Amino acid sequence: MTGRNQTIITSFFLQGLTVEPEQQNLFYALFLAMYLTTILGNLLIIVLIHLDSHLHTPMYFFLSNLSFCDLCFSSVTMPKLLQNMQSQVPSIPYAGCLAQMYFFLFFSDLESFLLVAMAYDRYVAICSPLHYTTIMSPKLCFSLVVLSWVLTTLHALLHTLLMARLCFCADNKIPHFFCDMSALLKLSCSDTGVNELVIFIMGGLILVIPFLLIIMSYARIVSSILKVPSVRGICKAFSTCGSHLSVVSLFYGTVIGLYLCPSADNSTVKEIVMAMMYTVVTPMLNPFIYSLRNRDMKGALGRVFLKKKASFSV
Repeated sequence: MTGRNQTIITSFFLQGLTVEPEQQNLFYALFLAMYLTTILGNLLIIVLIHLDSHLHTPMYFFLSNLSFCDLCFSSVTMPKLLQNMQSQVPSIPYAGCLAQMYFFLFFSDLESFLLVAMAYDRYVAICSPLHYTTIMSPKLCFSLVVLSWVLTTLHALLHTLLMARLCFCADNKIPHFFCDMSALLKLSCSDTGVNELVIFIMGGLILVIPFLLIIMSYARIVSSILKVPSVRGICKAFSTCGSHLSVVSLFYGTVIGLYLCPSADNSTVKEIVMAMMYTVVTPMLNPFIYSLRNRDMKGALGRVFLKKKASFSV
């Protein structure tokens, strides 16, 4: 690339989400409502867990971190998407694009690791109930969360630094609604071989291994239940694991459908729809899954509101 005149890209144009002008306001209102629901729902879970002492357990410690992750994960893409829908020029600065890519990778990886920690918590609760409080000590729970943050920071930073070394000197139109890593690589006029190799290797470590660990945890749970089969035991296990399994299915189902099941037809449209599922829809649905299917959360909601009502009446 040296010795050749090139235009240095200072901004990118996000063209992934195109709607008809007459539908612009409708889609804007829809996405705004979804984003506000995501923020309020996840904040409610965090506040309930903080205020209700009955929820000061390892399971809800991980859940509060997951809710914070979902809140931030949605905030990485949605505000910019809403801004661009009201703008004639849906652009993002080069530095802002790299920052968005970094935080997108960070919070998507963090969600994956937190789901693994929650799966391990459920495994210990069902397979070793008598030793649960000993195994799932506050120190271990805190260490698992800190380890998740450290690993995701390093992984996101690695990809961001590798992307920053590339040159973008021609097309600056990204066919996506955010700075997706694969879309950026297609626009680069540098050799992207190292980036693609690191994506292949690290993708297996960050995505596949956590997913396999979750499968192994639930395989052990199922095996433990089948050793002493009873309707009561099955119902208890389902009520304990049902919410987590629903979240895992939503998150990994869309990610696997996007990255491991490619299709030649309408690949760009498919990528946008699937990315919208796990960046917008899944963080919005998680609070509903945990509140509607969880008696502890519904009980905490009632206790908090009753306490507030009693304080006002006094």
